Amino acid sequence: MTISIDLHAHTLCSDGDLSPAELVLRAKQQNLQVLAVTDHDTTEGIAAASQVAGENQIKLIAGVEISVTWENKTFHIVGLNIDPENKQLANGLASLRVLRDQRAIEIAEKLAKKNVDNALAGTQALVKGSIVSRTHFAQFLVNNGYSKNLQQAFKRYLGDGKPGYAKAHWASLEEAVSWIHDAGGLAVIAHPGRYKIGRARMHALLSHFKECGGDAIEVISGSQRPDVTPHFARLAAEYELFASVGSDFHSPSQRWLELGRLPALPENCKPVWNCW
Repeated sequence: MTISIDLHAHTLCSDGDLSPAELVLRAKQQNLQVLAVTDHDTTEGIAAASQVAGENQIKLIAGVEISVTWENKTFHIVGLNIDPENKQLANGLASLRVLRDQRAIEIAEKLAKKNVDNALAGTQALVKGSIVSRTHFAQFLVNNGYSKNLQQAFKRYLGDGKPGYAKAHWASLEEAVSWIHDAGGLAVIAHPGRYKIGRARMHALLSHFKECGGDAIEVISGSQRPDVTPHFARLAAEYELFASVGSDFHSPSQRWLELGRLPALPENCKPVWNCW
């Protein structure tokens, strides 16, 4: 069963393959009624997406996916129904983009030690938006014959502990939630099934998130197995969080993450979209 809401999707303004307009048109092809654009650490694509969404009778939810460091690990917090022009949010995201630029230099320097030449310039040439991501570096490695595909690029060069891995200290959990709330939005823990942190640390994360004023969790994500959905539905109820759904769509080539191809929320969940 599919639903007509997808609250987590990316454009080429961060590490997606489609322009904001192309993403909205794909949403129309998938018969979506509500779409959130949630690019990494930027709201650059929202205005263009909103215009095309209005022309195609799709409700566009302004969003963002904020990079967070919690207990020395990276997590992502999605902001939904935000004001993209909010100064506190804009300044916070700008600071994260500076960190991304600094990390890109460090990644390129590390890759050079492994005889990967011109990684910075070659990767920057692939960037069409305002952020440089590890996915861009992975594409550079594929394009230049260092890896067969993106997965191999991360496995050999860019993943945690690999030769090209560079650690960054992102926003704190408190900062991310504060920026989102100041912009009038709701803070959502993105794709919790991707975090390999164990039961105890997941509960610690949710407790801290709730203390910070966090609002919701992605009970359903395109990057998790369907059989874990009941687990995250129980956690949402336990911590009194709203439930969100998102494909985490990046590219039409990722067939397992098609836009809007999501099951319905379990009946005991409180949908985050009821808030607006």
